[in-house]
Amino acid sequence: MNEDVGVLAARGGAPQQAVALPLCVDMDGTLLRTDTLHEAGVAALQAGPAALLRLLRALGQGKAALKAAAAEVWAFDPATLPYSPAVLAFVEAERARGRRIVLCTAAHRTIAAPIAAHLGLFDEVIATDGQDNLRGDRKAAVLVERFGRGGFDYIGNDATDLPVWAAAAGTLAANAPSRVLRQAEALGRPVQELRDPGTETLPLRAVAKALRPHQWLKNALCLVPPIAAADFGLTAWAGALTALVAFSLMASGIYVVNDLCDLAADRAHPKKKRRPFASGALSLQVGAVMAPVLILGGAALGWAAGILPILLAYAVASIAYSLALKEQPLVDVFMLAGLYTIRLFAGGEASAHPVSLWLLSFSGFIFLSLALVKRVAELDRLVKANQRKVSRRGYTVEDAPILQAFGSAASFASSVVLLLYIQSEVAARTYASPAVLWGCVPLLLLWQCRLWISTTRGYMDDDPIVYAARDWVSWAIFACLAGVVGLAWLGVPGILR
Repeated sequence: MNEDVGVLAARGGAPQQAVALPLCVDMDGTLLRTDTLHEAGVAALQAGPAALLRLLRALGQGKAALKAAAAEVWAFDPATLPYSPAVLAFVEAERARGRRIVLCTAAHRTIAAPIAAHLGLFDEVIATDGQDNLRGDRKAAVLVERFGRGGFDYIGNDATDLPVWAAAAGTLAANAPSRVLRQAEALGRPVQELRDPGTETLPLRAVAKALRPHQWLKNALCLVPPIAAADFGLTAWAGALTALVAFSLMASGIYVVNDLCDLAADRAHPKKKRRPFASGALSLQVGAVMAPVLILGGAALGWAAGILPILLAYAVASIAYSLALKEQPLVDVFMLAGLYTIRLFAGGEASAHPVSLWLLSFSGFIFLSLALVKRVAELDRLVKANQRKVSRRGYTVEDAPILQAFGSAASFASSVVLLLYIQSEVAARTYASPAVLWGCVPLLLLWQCRLWISTTRGYMDDDPIVYAARDWVSWAIFACLAGVVGLAWLGVPGILR
């Protein structure tokens, strides 16, 4: 074959086509695994009412004006955006063969130009500018005027690209749904399919990942009040379990909101950049549907369990934390501790065993310690990355020693509270052999000290609860704790009080 003429492998073994024509590449949903207009909309929500009003005024002037206003609101780093590996690899290969590459997008030029400059792959940028919204038929007309009908190949991804494919010589579809592929094939020419790994089927795994089911472990705190009251009856546990499911749905909805608000920070994070919305595995539109459905589902169960006010307080506090409070030093860790503790109140109300001051005091200290573990682990990663400050956090690496001191003190304070409880009249009335509960003190202190050593050694994940759930030593300690509590409840001969 002539070295100057390559071939495109057509879908389904269709005829081959020369590559001498310019290759025009769509951006939103094609080159990028996200939509920049939706990203700008999320940025406007975070920026406040003034930014939203600006977008609403621009919307009355047309789609092009809206995109221009959105581009002014959205401050983004092209290096962290989620690009399609399949499209990038194809474009790089075609450029290496000397082909002319054109970025042709309905996004505004002030967004498209920095992305093109960052990648360094494009010879020309054609984008929405002024009053001309370069989408669908209008994009097709501009490309025909620029290159002639049949004078270019085009990579798109959805039904709005059908008029462009109809005017192009070659049809390439990037991560397109099967319905769009059938519509493109109906135009009467071969379709080359470019697809990223993991996009062959519906993104069910990405949806499940966005729910963060591993975080539901925290909601087991709803079961603590009936356990602490030594009530293992069906009624108490039915209420507590309903509260657990309600908090799980509500928490998953809020996690989706948090992910949408933290797109930029997550993309700059070595692990969080793989989250479904940050990576582009799920579109922001899916997130906009998931969040209200999950939150409303959780609220319905909360109403059934009689804890709706508590659940709504949790939701408001969580959203406030996601939007602003997580940026305030110390306020954020106290808020996290409070979000743990509120689950105890919910479990107590749902099971008819209100939380005692003993349990409230103990949980407040231990949850504050866990929240500080999370922050110190984040600062440790900053040190390893030679950075001083993480996005949307109020701490710098110099704060790590004092935060460790605060957290260690909270761990030991929780043990002191537990010691005092064991000697209280409440424990004497609840357990047959409350003295056996002394075994819980060294076990809990051992577990917390282990968390702190793991944190200082850099082993800690983003969340200490998630870390503990994957740590066999933690499970062994929890099993011993369950055994000690069971013996105290049943009673041990010779150790009555």
